[in-house]
Amino acid sequence: MERIVVLGGGESGAGAAVLAKAKGFDVFVSDFSSIKPKYKEMLDTHGIRWEEGQHTEADILNADEIIKSPGIPDKAPIIQKLKAQGTHIISEIEFAGRYTDSKMVCITGSNGKTTTTMLTYHILKEAGLDVGLAGNVGNSLALQVAEEPHAVYVIELSSFQLDNMYDFKADIAILLNITPDHLDRYNYEMQNYVDAKFRIIQNQTSEDAFIFWNDDPIIAREIAKHHPAATLYPFAETYEDGVKGYTDNKQIVIETSNGTFTMDQDLLALTGTHNLYNSLASGIASKVVDIHDENIRASLSDFTGVEHRLEKVARVRGVDYINDSKATNVNSCWYALQSMTTKLVLILGGTDKGNDYSEIEELVKQKVRALIFLGVDNAKLHAFFDGKVAQIEDARSMEEAVNKAYKMAEKGDTVLLSPCCASFDLFKSYEDRGDQFKACVRSL
Repeated sequence: MERIVVLGGGESGAGAAVLAKAKGFDVFVSDFSSIKPKYKEMLDTHGIRWEEGQHTEADILNADEIIKSPGIPDKAPIIQKLKAQGTHIISEIEFAGRYTDSKMVCITGSNGKTTTTMLTYHILKEAGLDVGLAGNVGNSLALQVAEEPHAVYVIELSSFQLDNMYDFKADIAILLNITPDHLDRYNYEMQNYVDAKFRIIQNQTSEDAFIFWNDDPIIAREIAKHHPAATLYPFAETYEDGVKGYTDNKQIVIETSNGTFTMDQDLLALTGTHNLYNSLASGIASKVVDIHDENIRASLSDFTGVEHRLEKVARVRGVDYINDSKATNVNSCWYALQSMTTKLVLILGGTDKGNDYSEIEELVKQKVRALIFLGVDNAKLHAFFDGKVAQIEDARSMEEAVNKAYKMAEKGDTVLLSPCCASFDLFKSYEDRGDQFKACVRSL
């Protein structure tokens, strides 16, 4: 009996273990931190051995294959040992892909991927397709393949998941943009991160679709290098030679082999340039799947957005509070700032992943009345922003940050939490950070 060891006992790990067990493998799950009770229960129910708080090498190094959680870096000692002895390491998505022939719509990019994934899923589901949501959102793909299979899956893929994917194929691949992110996991080499993102088109044929932002210089450079085999569907804000999705005269236009789709741009539920790109990408994917135009129009106009992404929380004494806690990199914050039309009190800070703040410098100078740095160590933020904005304050808790913002904001302003950084210095996750922000705002 072949032995599979799953490293990481979270959503993807537990799901992979259940599928491996169902396919007759000898399965063991090992998590260096603790496993949540619901996943322990899932593993116990399926008779799968697990451990937490340690990696017992005797139980791991004898695996025929390893399924690794995307959160575990390659520099982890156990991964180094497995690599040294040549053990094959794959992701949960790669493993699940072996056991399904369903249509795969896969979305990656430095920013916008969750919104685009949720929007695409919304369109397909509302149109009546048998569709599952997986990857960084929804339930584990492996668990769905094992216990609740769907005809189509919409999958949000991070660079970490793509790193350990080899034979998996996306029928429709969406690449929204590539800006520096997670460089701490890629030896601070941008090209390593770019290469990971471009794995989304590996194994594609001319029968498949590759949807991407036409004006991204990195994507353009890489396409010239890779010569993708898939049918290309570039999108842009306005018409350019060869693009398949664009706006013209306040209309969205999408051209595919299944015909041309149009709708009034004003009717889009999501506002801002970045959301136009997300809507174009989702619209192209839906049209390629051959969803009826009226279904696409209805869903693009009634989608409610993603929690923690430019989420309107409340208006207090004429000041709007917006939760953009999902902005864990500089480019994400740039999109948020670009979409704002009022003066801002901006809350920044957290765990810096090798950020270059010069990308948002001009927008901060134009729009930001006051900055609040919310983090354990704000030295790098002070070094960059001191002297560029009149008012700068530090905060060591969300409550302190929101109270300071309340005092600094003037009527008609917006208080924006768009941190540019990961959340792990003061919070459990970006969701925890956003939830605390909303709770503090609502108790003002």
